[in-house]
Amino acid sequence: MGRSGGRRKKLHLSKIYAFSCGKASFKEDHSQIGGPGFSRVVFCNEPDCAEAGLLSYSDNYVRTTKYTLATFLPKSLFEQFRRVANVYFLVSACLSFTALAPYSGTSALLPLLVVIGATMIKEAIEDWRRKQQDIEMNNRKVKVHNGDGVFDYTEWKNLRVGDVVMVEKDNFFPADLLLLSSSYDEAICYVETMNLDGETNLKVKQALDATSGINEDSSFQDFKAVVKCEDPNASLYTFVGSMALAEQQHPLSPQQLLLRDSKLRNTDFIYGVVIFTGHDTKVIQNSRSPPSKRSRIERKMDKIVYFLFFLLVVIAFVGSIVFLIETRKDLRTGKMKRWYLRPDDAKVYYNPKQAPIAAILHFLTALILYGYLIPISLYVSIEIVKVLQSVFINQDQQMYYEETDKPAHARTSNLNEELGQVDTILSDKTGTLTCNSMEFVKCSIAGVAYGRGITEVERAMARRKGSPLADKIREREEEMVELPANRKSTIKGFNFEDERVMNGKWLEEPRADVIQKFFRLLAICHTAIPEEDEESGKISYEAESPDEAAFVIAARELGFEFYKRTLSSISLHELDPLSGVKIERSYKLLSVLEFNSTRKRMSVIVRDGDGKLLLLSKGADSVMFERLAKDGRDFEEKTREHINEYADAGLRTLVLAYRELSEEEYRKFSEEFTKAKNLVSADRDAVIEELAEKIEKDLILLGATAVEDKLQIGQIIINLEAPEILAIEKEGDKAAIAKACKASIVKQISDGTKQLTSSGSADAYALIIDGRALTYALQDDTKNNFLDLAVGCASVICCRSSPKQKALVTRLVKIGTGKTTLAIGDGANDVGMLQEADIGIGISGVEGMQAVMSSDIAIAQFRFLERLLLVHGHWCYRRISSMVCYFFYKNITFGLTLFLFEAYASFSGQPAYNDWFMSFYNVFFTSLPALALGVFDQDVSARFCLQFPLLYQEGVQNVLFSWHRILSWMFNGVYSAIMIFFFCITASQTQSFRKSGQVVDMDILGATLYTCVVWVVNCQMALSISYFTVIQHIFIWGSILVWYLFLMLYGAMTPTISTTAYKVFIEACAAAPSYWLLTLFVTISTLIPYFMYSAVQMRFFPMYHGMIQWIRYEGHSDDPEFCNMVRQRSIRPTTVGFTARATARSNWIKERQRQPT
Repeated sequence: MGRSGGRRKKLHLSKIYAFSCGKASFKEDHSQIGGPGFSRVVFCNEPDCAEAGLLSYSDNYVRTTKYTLATFLPKSLFEQFRRVANVYFLVSACLSFTALAPYSGTSALLPLLVVIGATMIKEAIEDWRRKQQDIEMNNRKVKVHNGDGVFDYTEWKNLRVGDVVMVEKDNFFPADLLLLSSSYDEAICYVETMNLDGETNLKVKQALDATSGINEDSSFQDFKAVVKCEDPNASLYTFVGSMALAEQQHPLSPQQLLLRDSKLRNTDFIYGVVIFTGHDTKVIQNSRSPPSKRSRIERKMDKIVYFLFFLLVVIAFVGSIVFLIETRKDLRTGKMKRWYLRPDDAKVYYNPKQAPIAAILHFLTALILYGYLIPISLYVSIEIVKVLQSVFINQDQQMYYEETDKPAHARTSNLNEELGQVDTILSDKTGTLTCNSMEFVKCSIAGVAYGRGITEVERAMARRKGSPLADKIREREEEMVELPANRKSTIKGFNFEDERVMNGKWLEEPRADVIQKFFRLLAICHTAIPEEDEESGKISYEAESPDEAAFVIAARELGFEFYKRTLSSISLHELDPLSGVKIERSYKLLSVLEFNSTRKRMSVIVRDGDGKLLLLSKGADSVMFERLAKDGRDFEEKTREHINEYADAGLRTLVLAYRELSEEEYRKFSEEFTKAKNLVSADRDAVIEELAEKIEKDLILLGATAVEDKLQIGQIIINLEAPEILAIEKEGDKAAIAKACKASIVKQISDGTKQLTSSGSADAYALIIDGRALTYALQDDTKNNFLDLAVGCASVICCRSSPKQKALVTRLVKIGTGKTTLAIGDGANDVGMLQEADIGIGISGVEGMQAVMSSDIAIAQFRFLERLLLVHGHWCYRRISSMVCYFFYKNITFGLTLFLFEAYASFSGQPAYNDWFMSFYNVFFTSLPALALGVFDQDVSARFCLQFPLLYQEGVQNVLFSWHRILSWMFNGVYSAIMIFFFCITASQTQSFRKSGQVVDMDILGATLYTCVVWVVNCQMALSISYFTVIQHIFIWGSILVWYLFLMLYGAMTPTISTTAYKVFIEACAAAPSYWLLTLFVTISTLIPYFMYSAVQMRFFPMYHGMIQWIRYEGHSDDPEFCNMVRQRSIRPTTVGFTARATARSNWIKERQRQPT
């Protein structure tokens, strides 16, 4: 269907300077076109021409999967055998097909195949999900020109370089496009780049004048052009090229480039030509795999596996030495000592004449046999458990945010247990600790403070200090409750109350002229876009930031309504001081000097109705006061006082100022500014900033604004101060900071450290440092001293820090302390910090999804971090650590029974158990209870986790996975193996097993030993669990039942299959009462020491969770004495945050009481 070329009535605008400042010209970088790095040639609307066919550009299919059908098997196998344990089991499985093997090759290979196969299936499922996302993305539809002015829908993956496409409103761009025209006469369009840089404000793009008139489908029938431009690269903000159209060359700039994954907004349609496709697009060029992160428990687990490998080699070596000695003795006296091994007829293995060689072969056999010390299913079991834990995190309704319909989302399951060991939290402020929902609360105009609102920070400070203000606040709040609904402010972004300026009363103020200029500046100096509701006629605003929206709304509510914007003008409904009625006023918009983090201000130049040229500016006090004229500082002292008061109240402040420009001054600036905007060189921004510096001077102060960014609800900060440092990294707020120079910073760090040392632990300190000071503090020769000072403080606040500084601080804390760090943020400027930290938490707030896409776990609100850490973090840490300890325990128990039997049989290489008994031990008879432990166990409920946040210290101090605890479990395994073996041997070797007088043979002994091992390790699991569920009962007792069923069914098979297990249960074990009595006796005897140890520890030396379990059991959960007892048992060397402040206040009161009156 052809387009008629109609235009929308209303024009929305952002970043206006892009249009009023001219077009690109052939300078600087354009001279490089055709050279290295600038060799791309695009034949527009002719992707099938002969010249285009010679160019091998990539197609538009994008693949994000880790594997392909061809590479899945080799790559996934490579991933599996990067683990040393799997390599060992593979070598053992291969050797098991030789004569050295103590068991059959099939029984050794099957468990490895099960474990490797399960992990590969998991990898395949995860990659298939990525494949599904790729299919959905690549199969999206877009209209493409097929010739003769006809556009038809095709899939994204079919696009080629040179295709002309039409993208409609609210659709994503399928590739990197060169904008040709749009539904606007000026050939502009509005683009949302949230998926690229996390920014929610709209960017404005504009096509070349030469192509702006091609705005109908039929117009492209004869359209042909050649574009020469830069090669594919990762720079999102640069583009150099030229278009040859109708024998004329036209320079191209980033203003014409529409990037893949951006979205078309507020524009009906655009036409564009495909420049970069698929993996050549800038967004894909920028994409990189997130850094690989492994938890501390997993890294420590590797060390334990290495230790068990070492232990395996040692006992194999010891056994081989003993075997060597015993083999040499076999025929020494002419008699065969071990006649059953037939040393007289042995070739090598038991031949006394070749004892050294036999010992070497025995060593290899022992390495295979004792391999059951290594838990083959540990890694895959942990992966399964972590996936299920992630499901519970994702499904937690307490972390679901209904307003945005966003639950928590664990984007990786590798770090679940790490959530329970966080020592340091590094947090962004705006949008993370706060709601990023700004409200205009107060202002200072002409040295007079306006606004009677009370902020949350003021309330908290008044309550803490016991100030009389607290009573006034309470009375004020009661008055607000009693007000009728129509008098309460329900306007989003506006919470200002002051009868002196509301409802036009500002006209009666002494400096009404300054007030008028103040609110007029708020209504003009911005880049907001007005939106008029067609039904109600009300105007809303789409602004670059919540602050900007709050300013425009405040101006509207106080009589200066911004309602219309065009390319060259801004229109207001103003309250006229003379008539007292609202009139329409239009201001010609000449230039916009945009805000950035370096300038910390923005300005506009306008011409009012009287022809005056005005420069209107707003920005941070640190840069605005120094730009004031000598005669423009009338209210500076009072304004500074008010700004400090606002900062103390937790408000964000900006200073407003203006000045009149002469015609000559503006003419000269406009020429230079237009020339600078036309540059496409690397120093373009620097030239623009230099020009802005020249004109933004000699300003006249009007006043300052104060907006509140409300803190998110909940006691999260207090509860999370159980970890050692809470470092809040924030940017843009006012703070009292010393002048930054290196010598000064070094001295302040040294003085601060001395003060901390001299005061001991009695006082709590907070460290505040800004971005300038951080520049020096993070240098190599000072960063360690800075870290020592920061760690010694109760809280650390980094003001106005850049994204790079956030990442550097995170790295410093992570490496310097060697402890687990967690970073949390919601914007694109937090990505570096999130990726640098051990755990990155992204908040899906109003600053886009860039932080979420780079995070390990995504949540919708900062307050959910409390439950994520204190509940899920603690549970996951406890579950994983207990599960790993149990895995090593049960494998040591089983593996050492093999070693003890070997020693009992003079290291003959004969296993105590049937081949398949050994193969299925880790797969069927003991693994499921461990999985249930890792998924369902709870030492305390979620309510108590939140009520007693100090419980979280168990993870911070790593008490549940310390070497002491690991070695204790290993010792328990050694003890259990010894008890099981010697009880069974002692009970079986001196008496008949059957009525006929037959004694126990090796088959019956092996089945009895194995039965006792299965009972002991599963009952040990039952004793270790704190919270039983039906599933755990089924898995524990079901595993024992499965063993009996297997023994019965496997033994019923023919002897060629069941071998030594043939009818051993039905005919021998089950029929003998001694078998059942021995199993019961061994199980109880083996577990009694552990049970007694646990009972004594629980009663007299309880850990944190044990104390809370007693509190729950005795019903004292609200007793402050018990709560204080838990707190006093902290072994932490320093206290932080709320705890530190409470301790310091308590010490101060005690000190005052000791002083004589």
